[in-house]
Amino acid sequence: MVQSVFGVWDYIIMVATMVLSVLIGLYFRFSGGKQKTNEEYLLADRNMSIFPVAVSLVASFMSAITLMGVSAENYYYGMIFFIVNIAYGIATPIAAYLYLPVFFGLQKTSTYEYLELRFGPNIRMLTSLTYTLQMILYNGIVLYAPAIALEAVTGLDRLISILVVGLVCTFYSSLGGMKAVLFTDLLQMFLMFAAVTTIPIFAAIQMGGISKIFSIAKEGGRLDFSNISPDPTERHTIWSLGIGGFFTYLSLYAVNHTQVQRLMTVNSVEKSQKCLLWSWPVTVLLSFVTCLSGLAMYAVYKDCDPFVSKKISAIDQLMPYYVVDAMRSVPGLAGLFVAGIFSASLSTISASCNALAAVTLTDYVNRWCKIKEDYIIWLTKLAAFAYGLVFLVLAFLAQYLGGVLQAALTIFGAVGGPLFGVFTLGMFTTYATEMGTSLALISGLSVTLWISFGGPRPSPVMLPLNVDGCSNFTAPLAMTSNPTDYFYLYKLSYMWNSPIGFVWVFIVGSIISLVWRQPQPWMRAGKRHPDPKLFTPPLANWLRRKYQIKEEVQVE
Repeated sequence: MVQSVFGVWDYIIMVATMVLSVLIGLYFRFSGGKQKTNEEYLLADRNMSIFPVAVSLVASFMSAITLMGVSAENYYYGMIFFIVNIAYGIATPIAAYLYLPVFFGLQKTSTYEYLELRFGPNIRMLTSLTYTLQMILYNGIVLYAPAIALEAVTGLDRLISILVVGLVCTFYSSLGGMKAVLFTDLLQMFLMFAAVTTIPIFAAIQMGGISKIFSIAKEGGRLDFSNISPDPTERHTIWSLGIGGFFTYLSLYAVNHTQVQRLMTVNSVEKSQKCLLWSWPVTVLLSFVTCLSGLAMYAVYKDCDPFVSKKISAIDQLMPYYVVDAMRSVPGLAGLFVAGIFSASLSTISASCNALAAVTLTDYVNRWCKIKEDYIIWLTKLAAFAYGLVFLVLAFLAQYLGGVLQAALTIFGAVGGPLFGVFTLGMFTTYATEMGTSLALISGLSVTLWISFGGPRPSPVMLPLNVDGCSNFTAPLAMTSNPTDYFYLYKLSYMWNSPIGFVWVFIVGSIISLVWRQPQPWMRAGKRHPDPKLFTPPLANWLRRKYQIKEEVQVE
């Protein structure tokens, strides 16, 4: 790949992004409450407005994985992946109105405190440890993604790029807390949009218009949305994207602590719901522009694919390659692109540092040790800083997980699906017990991790690629494999990981709980009925009517 294309303006844009992020962290460290309490550091004093929280929800979810992975996905496998946004739209109000009110009503720092109230202390510890593992693995990938981009565009060593992004992010998120995280996300989301939008605009100028891009994409089979095959071994179909996307989204936005913690930074459940509802159209817009970027690059390289012609070594390098190859003539565009990639990862990692610090102090340290109030905030900041360093180490292992997008969704599906099943059992049933749910989670995680990372497994089949337009290059003979050579579960689409995990935990947990009866927490406390606040609003209202419980009126 062509490297060392950065000019003065490119460096100015890139350095300015990092400096502004650090300055925002410093500002919130020395303004307002100066991050002297965990309430401010972890939850921004619960007085944030809707707009920054809604944008932050998108920024943390999309990350550099979207900018690089989705564009490459649309180039090599087609735009059918965009259908997943419809599933997200269906899932959004479900998360907002059936799950979020439970967390908001309890006003706890850690999402997993709910599980102790509903089931007991053991399931809380098990799920918080599972969440910690999930986020550490995921953020290693998130930090690795911009390292690819920076190495490809500037020639800067991958080690240096990982250290720059990781350390800057760790610094400002550790200093400024949740307020710094939310406001840097605004800056970073703007840069993400700017970076990804330049590609279809520049390609449209090259090709002679947006219509030309769509025309070429259609000829190349990139606009085929008609795959309705029920075969779960097909990578992307209407069913896998619809059902898999639905459960993946809910595992992230309905019960994942990173997102729930952000939704708790406003002062009413109505505002929190609006944050979640408004995040969906922003997600769709960014997703569409990123998909369009993939189609635009396909239009440019339809006669000489960079991956087949060995100009790039992985499909995730496609977007930075295009910046190097086609956009170097415009000063500042390469820098803007890298700033966008940086920003995408910074937003995700900073949120995770803050969220994992909250879980560590609330679910681990405070349970095992008695800490003086003056020391708690310092330990929280130290934990946030330590997690940032852990992400640095994990980033170097991410290159062994395959494609960036699929690796990230695989991790979230394998771990997020079973965790989502645990919370759903707690909120939607009164019969689920701690023992039944714990055994279901352990067995569910074992199954999904086995399916997700077992092998050997067949390689995904790309859409037709052409190298006839490449000079001095002969395409290698295509190697085919027999699908019957692989174990069936290893052939399943990664999009089914989350639904399988959810269904397993819900069914197994229900059976064990109903067969192996155990006293519920409210029974052990000598109460004749459960607290309605622990259940989803429809079930909570039913319990209030059944036991004639007066609903508490919250006054802001």
